[in-house]
Order: sequence, then structure tokens, then C-alpha cells
Amino acid sequence: MPVSYQKLFSLMAERGIKKFDLRKMGISPTIVDRLVKNSDVNTSTIIRLCEILNCQPGDIMEYVDE
Repeated sequence: MPVSYQKLFSLMAERGIKKFDLRKMGISPTIVDRLVKNSDVNTSTIIRLCEILNCQPGDIMEYVDE
């Protein structure tokens, strides 16, 4: 995939948020797995992550040219 969510996991680490915490906040385990694998996710998921982390989409994802 040409999208990387490495920035998401770096931001989560900075703020002390674990993947399990995302699940407690309503992000399903399937979605968390898709993020780990840099797979497609719905824009509503991106919006929810931005709400949880109080950030902008560019803070949690980036386009990477394959």
C-alpha cells in the first residue's frame, strides 16, 4: 500500500497509548490490524483516530511512493 501509518504508532508511543487502548476507545481489532499492515481503512476511522489523538490526518498517515 502506498499509505503508511507509522506516524500514527509513533504518536501513540509519544502519548503512551497502546493498540489495546484504541480497542477500548471503539476501534475494532480488525481495524487495528489493518493499520499495522498499512492496509486501507475508512475515512471515518481516520477521523475517529484524529479525535482520539487530537491531531490532523497528516499527523498519523503519509503517502509513500512505492
